[in-house]
Amino acid sequence: MNRNFRYRLLGLSLLVGIAAPGAAIAASDDERLTQLERISNAHGQLLTQLQQQLSDSQRDIDSLRGQIQTNQYQLEQIVERQKIILQQIDELGSKGASSAASTANTSSASTAATAGATASTSTGAAAASSGNEKQDYDNAVTLALEKKQYDDAITAFQSFVKQYPNSSYQPNANYWLGQLNYNKGKKDDASYYFATVVKNYPKSPKASESMLKVGIIMQEKGEKDKAKAVYQRIISLYANSASAKQAEKRLSAL
Repeated sequence: MNRNFRYRLLGLSLLVGIAAPGAAIAASDDERLTQLERISNAHGQLLTQLQQQLSDSQRDIDSLRGQIQTNQYQLEQIVERQKIILQQIDELGSKGASSAASTANTSSASTAATAGATASTSTGAAAASSGNEKQDYDNAVTLALEKKQYDDAITAFQSFVKQYPNSSYQPNANYWLGQLNYNKGKKDDASYYFATVVKNYPKSPKASESMLKVGIIMQEKGEKDKAKAVYQRIISLYANSASAKQAEKRLSAL
């Protein structure tokens, strides 16, 4: 009987020994499965968040595209309006400059012609020609700047303009004539010479300065509308120049 009891105890021990590892394995599998489920749930939540962020980003992109299209349309409209305004300014400026030249030509034609005749027939030193284009121009400048002989300088420049019609100094000589006459208070004669520079030598560096002087003379004579048109023309044609900056200041003051 004792022998049988020992056999039964041994068999029970074997069963317990086998069942214990099995239970441990089952518990380990459950724990791994739980971890995998947690990881899977975390991945699922992350994926959902990323999808939401992607959807939000796409919505923002669509909104920005709409704003860009709207801004582009508005910019095109502004550019188109600016073209129209510039055309109007060009037309007004052309009319103003033409009117200035016409007025100056009419009012000072006889004076200029008389002065030109005097210069051509003068035997004085001021009108004497050396036969050298640059030398004659320099002599006229010397009379104006150094010797302060303004009447003689006017005569010398008038002689130069007539004697050297194709000279590269023509714009400067006419500008000098405009400035010297302006200094003497002869605004109509000054306008004539300044307008000559604007009309005949538009690419000369003196063109913008001459147009500014035409506008200033118009303003001083009370012709504000014409002066405004000329100032606007200067700003349009000679942007960023010193003359354009002066024109802007005078335009804002009118």
